[in-house]
Amino acid sequence: MDLIRLELHTHTKYSHDSLLGKYGYLTMLKLKKINVVAITDHNEIEGALNFKKFLEEFGIRVIVGEEIFSTKGEIVGLFLNQRIKPGLTPNETMNEIKNQGGLVYIPHPYDEKRYKTVLCEEEIIKNENLIDIIEIHNGRNIKNEFSKKQFEICKRYNKVPAIGSDAHTILELGRNYNIVGNFDGPNEFIESLKNAEHIIKKCWGISHNITKLDRLIKLLLRGEKNEIYRIIYGKFKRKITGTSKKYRKNL
Repeated sequence: MDLIRLELHTHTKYSHDSLLGKYGYLTMLKLKKINVVAITDHNEIEGALNFKKFLEEFGIRVIVGEEIFSTKGEIVGLFLNQRIKPGLTPNETMNEIKNQGGLVYIPHPYDEKRYKTVLCEEEIIKNENLIDIIEIHNGRNIKNEFSKKQFEICKRYNKVPAIGSDAHTILELGRNYNIVGNFDGPNEFIESLKNAEHIIKKCWGISHNITKLDRLIKLLLRGEKNEIYRIIYGKFKRKITGTSKKYRKNL
């Protein structure tokens, strides 16, 4: 069986916190010999559709996906053909994915730094029958402990494990990926992923800083001064008061 390098959970300039363009994608994926990439922009599939057309001309397959912000955290849909709007409940979001014949993928099910985006374990329990894949390592984990917790959650619910790069920058592409057998469509994809070899690299802290800068640049270009002020003021206030958000632990 032919083996392929599969990179899941990536972002493009169509996400609010990335400036990564199609030539950056092409260059890094070719250098790292990635054969298939799932593009999962925040609340958007336009980037995946545009990049798919371009990248497949150079022999790189693209899975169209979306990282959707539900009312309780982020959920990734894979093999989509239509955008799913944010702000739905987790159950509604997952059913929207299923209605398109897609796969439900839970990204970073544990992360103390990004707790606002984590789908809490209570929601995983409620919607266990709709979930196909759970991320056991996210390329943006700043601590090894997060990966261990993510693996434990996946194992607890007996879901198909996957490595997600969560790449937002050119530096991150091609570092965290899955080696799987070739597949055609969602069903074969799941079977291939069950027997994947996982290639894992530690997070480069600079990636998070670049993402923050990218977000600010986009806000400046759109003239959203109030939002920039809110972000800067919030960070300044937390430093002055010495308070920090505590992670809301999963059940």
